[in-house]
Amino acid sequence: MLIVFVVFLVLLILGVPVSLSVGISGVFFFLQHAEMPFNQIVQLTLTNVQSLAFLAVPLFILAGHLMNASGITTRLLGFADVLTGHMRGGMAQSSVVLSTLMGGVSGSSTADAAMESRILGPSMIKAGYPRAFTAVVIGYTSLITSTIPPGINLILYGTTAGISIGRLFMAGLMVGLMMMTALMVTVAVCSRRKGLKPSRDRRASVKELYKSLCGNIWAIIFPILLLVGIRLGLFTATEVGAFACVYALCVGVFAYRMITLQNIWEILENAAVDIAGIMFLVACTGIFSYGIPIDKIPQKITGFMMSLTDSSHMILLMIVICLLIFGMFIDGGIVVLLTTPIFLPLIKQIGVDPVMFGLLLCTVSCMGILTPPVGVAMYIVCDNLKVSLGEWMKESVPFILTVILLMVVIIYFPAAVTWLPELVYG
Repeated sequence: MLIVFVVFLVLLILGVPVSLSVGISGVFFFLQHAEMPFNQIVQLTLTNVQSLAFLAVPLFILAGHLMNASGITTRLLGFADVLTGHMRGGMAQSSVVLSTLMGGVSGSSTADAAMESRILGPSMIKAGYPRAFTAVVIGYTSLITSTIPPGINLILYGTTAGISIGRLFMAGLMVGLMMMTALMVTVAVCSRRKGLKPSRDRRASVKELYKSLCGNIWAIIFPILLLVGIRLGLFTATEVGAFACVYALCVGVFAYRMITLQNIWEILENAAVDIAGIMFLVACTGIFSYGIPIDKIPQKITGFMMSLTDSSHMILLMIVICLLIFGMFIDGGIVVLLTTPIFLPLIKQIGVDPVMFGLLLCTVSCMGILTPPVGVAMYIVCDNLKVSLGEWMKESVPFILTVILLMVVIIYFPAAVTWLPELVYG
């Protein structure tokens, strides 16, 4: 597998698309083993996407596009401002809350960062917020989106590892709320240092809160309905994806009346592009990961790490460092697909809850969208708000430390994440 990894890195450096880099490098494993028939490569690409559980991925992507097109984004922004506008740095705090609410809508951190940088970013800069601070707040708060149900990476991890999607969603809800709290504290401290003021003169009244809640109720209850539906056994993970599409369509057509026959085709086209990209990636990882168990990569990594320490906490910290490095060069979804079969046997051997590890994996690998050299969300936000990479990195320091500190807390206090899944599922 060493040649496979080397070829993969070389192709990335040469600028070959990531999906093709994964697939082509995986072919080199078969070139090394002449006894393996080449037609197995085609079979692997097909069988890797024929899992019924993977059907949830395109369904939730389509649901996210439908919800985004339904006009709920600006409604949720107003609701977030009502909740946090009275705080110091109120508009930045609204970004944190908005990302939390958007987690139940888009399930994509990159989509959330791109949306907020266009809608909220210019308003923050006009109100006197520094450009770099605005960009970093919008970028790092988008990490919450990937943990709140229905995060796409959670579904990828659950289907790859054979872990209950419902348990991952419950744990993701806890991590999302913990991250929201931690980032709100960070924003408050930074806002005080920068002298940023609230966006509202006073705290919203109960009447204002109630009115805003009623106007956004269809979007707010969406993730709740998903969790309740899975827990009560009304839906499987795949069926709840179909329900999400129907629900999003009904909200867009009948509740908010923003989805029409004129724009439905554009919604389907955009969703099809995203679905095709992710499913092609999943197909290519089937080739890449085939040789991992054959060459006993998990056992070798397990032996190496356990030769250094027998502490599960230290092993998890080493894995987090590896994931941070991987995420800097590879998309988070790819990191999840490639590293799950490598690290999962080790995690089980040292007695770590795979649900808790899944949240660590998905959150840490997703940070790569905000760090050079492959930070997709970073480049989108910086381009939209005209911020240099140097300014971005300088302002990012307190937010990076906050997220890493939160991951350390989860490692040493896993019950903070797992108590809700255990309470609901036993």
